[in-house]
Parts: sequence; C-alpha cells; structure tokens
Amino acid sequence: FDIFLAIIIGICSIPVLIVVLIIIKIDSVGPIIYRQIRVGRNGDFFMLYKLRTMQFDAEKNGPQWTQKNDLRVTRFGRLLRALYIDELPQLINIIKGDISFVGPRPERPEFVEKLKKEIRFYEMRTLVQPGLTGWAQISHEAPISIEETKNKLAYDLYYIKNCSMIFDFI
Repeated sequence: FDIFLAIIIGICSIPVLIVVLIIIKIDSVGPIIYRQIRVGRNGDFFMLYKLRTMQFDAEKNGPQWTQKNDLRVTRFGRLLRALYIDELPQLINIIKGDISFVGPRPERPEFVEKLKKEIRFYEMRTLVQPGLTGWAQISHEAPISIEETKNKLAYDLYYIKNCSMIFDFI
C-alpha cells in the first residue's frame, strides 16, 4: 500500500516539484536535494532525501537541531516547510522501503547515540519501520531539548504499542 500510494502521489506531484526545484535553485546556492543519513528499523542506516530548505553551509559548526525561527532556513525554505513540500523526495525512501508513510520519524545517527545515553528506552523507536510522519509529529511540536524529546518518545512508544492500519489512517 505504501509503495502504491507513494508512486501515485509522486506522479501527481511532478508539476509542483518542477516549479519548486527551479525556485530553490534561483533562491539559494547549493544542491536542490538534501541527503542525510538516518537511523531506520533495527538501527540500520539509510540515506533520507528532502528538498533543501536551509543555507548550503547550515551545519558548518556540526549537527544541530532545528530551532523555531531558525536563521539557517532560506526564504523559500520557510514556505516549503510550512506546506511540507520539502518532504516530497521521501516518497523515494518509501518506494525503496527505507520508511513507511507512518511511523516514528527517523533520526540522525549523531543524535541517536546521544539520546540513547540520556533517554531510557530511546532505541525502542527502531523496533518498527520509521515514517514520513508519525503520531509524535501530529501530536507534539518538534523537540528542541532533551525534555521535549522525552515527551515525543512517549508518543512514538504509544504508536509502536498500538500500531495498526486503522491507527495509521487516523
């Protein structure tokens, strides 16, 4: 179902993507598609794809969480994020089987190692296929601290315990 739906949405979004790709190229310097290693099911690594919404050198000082009103986000990137258009390339990840439509959002390895040490049961998020969106994303704002990450983890664990096709549709 995920693959079929990803293909349909991907085909339907081609006209929007063409316009967006051109605007990203005009708006800022750097590659259009942003690639990043993420932690998937069972702790396996995979390459996640997104449309670039930040300045090219956004992490010149090392990996960091996105903050509210992050100055590294480009003008057009703000709009892409607000409309979730930046997530469209993840349809490729769904087709490849790296992620599903619904599940805990995959995190970066640098953050996972730190969070596993600081938050009990954090690695349990990798028991299921990660998702393009998840219960934590629609129920909780993006975490910007360890405490907020603990709250987000509670939603992820609730999803893992109760995951079903009906819950996914909800």
